[in-house]
Amino acid sequence: MAEPFDVVIIGGGPGGYVGAIRAAQLGLRVALVERDKVGGTCLHVGCIPTKAMLHTAEVFEQLAGGKELGITASDVAVDLAAVHTRKARVVEQLYKGTLGLMRKHKIVVFEGTGRFRSASKVAVALHDGSETELDARHVVVATGSAPRSVPGITIDNDRILDSTGALALAEVPASIAILGAGPVGVEFASLFRAFGSAVTVIELLPTLVPLEDEEIGQALERSFVRRGITVHTKTTATRAEVRDRRVHLTLAKGEQTSALEVDYLLVAVGRSPVTDGLALDAAGVAGEKGAVRVDGGLRTSAPTVFAIGDVITGQAPYRLAHVASDEAIAVMETIAGVQAHPLNYDAVPRPTFSFPQVATMGLSERQAKEQGHDVKIGRFPFSANSKASIDGAREGFVKVVVEASIGEVLGVHMIGPSVTELLAEGVAAKYLEGTIAEVAGAVHSHPTLSEAVKEAALDAMGRVLHM
Repeated sequence: MAEPFDVVIIGGGPGGYVGAIRAAQLGLRVALVERDKVGGTCLHVGCIPTKAMLHTAEVFEQLAGGKELGITASDVAVDLAAVHTRKARVVEQLYKGTLGLMRKHKIVVFEGTGRFRSASKVAVALHDGSETELDARHVVVATGSAPRSVPGITIDNDRILDSTGALALAEVPASIAILGAGPVGVEFASLFRAFGSAVTVIELLPTLVPLEDEEIGQALERSFVRRGITVHTKTTATRAEVRDRRVHLTLAKGEQTSALEVDYLLVAVGRSPVTDGLALDAAGVAGEKGAVRVDGGLRTSAPTVFAIGDVITGQAPYRLAHVASDEAIAVMETIAGVQAHPLNYDAVPRPTFSFPQVATMGLSERQAKEQGHDVKIGRFPFSANSKASIDGAREGFVKVVVEASIGEVLGVHMIGPSVTELLAEGVAAKYLEGTIAEVAGAVHSHPTLSEAVKEAALDAMGRVLHM
């Protein structure tokens, strides 16, 4: 019999393939099972293609507004077929790079669908119709998540879309409604509005990006309205019907109902763990509401089986590619018996690539107060930042949430230009247990957007300079 693999990973997304690389670095013999393409949802129909299209939308907006910058550009238009071609090229380039990494690290990739036969055996139904069985000392479940819908609305990816269907549209919609104002919803709202669609956003909770600090959601709504996006908060869609190639929606806000008719509906209300067909029971792995339950070390109820990423419950509720990747690294280090570096979930960055961008980390102001912290707030608007004025991107602000007594950074919340990049400073400060005084005391280049972070820190200390 062949020597068992040290680790068999089921799922080749950002958690699975990154975990495979780290395991190989640690000298483990690794098999990676992927039912579609290595890279998973994020690379092929999620993060990467979405951001590629958003980049095009951002450049298009800049060219359309070039007159203010002294640039005359005529006949600026969106060629959606060309946008898709570039998107596919970006994805293919990264996909080939990922496959190259698998070869470099001698990771054995099985293209097929995996399921447990026991805690140490994984059957793989290969794409060629055959089946093989893998022996494993450890198994890591990294099967991710898939878009979900709501009662009364059936996704057909013709007129009623999930995120995958929205990425594949061959035409710019004349009108589109988006149900759900989390990161996926507001990113697609930004994209389609930039391309010229009439966009309506429908959110059940009181603010956009409702899991973030309230001020961020309120500011994003104001920006969306200025951009011509219609926003309905505290509202849901109870019904959606397709008639004559149009989507007819019934909206409910409290006791009031209304009707909305659009060309397309995008359902962006969240994602559900993918565990169907895994045969978790055969491995003695306990589940909970379709997810895999894990302990603080990401171990399941079966001692040799771990789980990471979107498929798990029992850890922080962040369904983010970079969280899955870092969880995978920690698991492989545990399996290899070296010093593991578990995630600090309090320092997880949460980027949203809407227009304007949103980037957050840690506790909101409300959460910090509810947890009993003595809270001090610092804010600084990009309207007072020199680089933002140079770039013509002055909307938004940086907000820091601080423990007043010791200066601990509890949260960083940003909306505005390039904040998904700026947030790394706050993450580093939190991870290194830095204080707000250290953020404020660090020299920041001038003129840069990063000065807004320093000024927000100074504001929390009562020493803001440019406001």
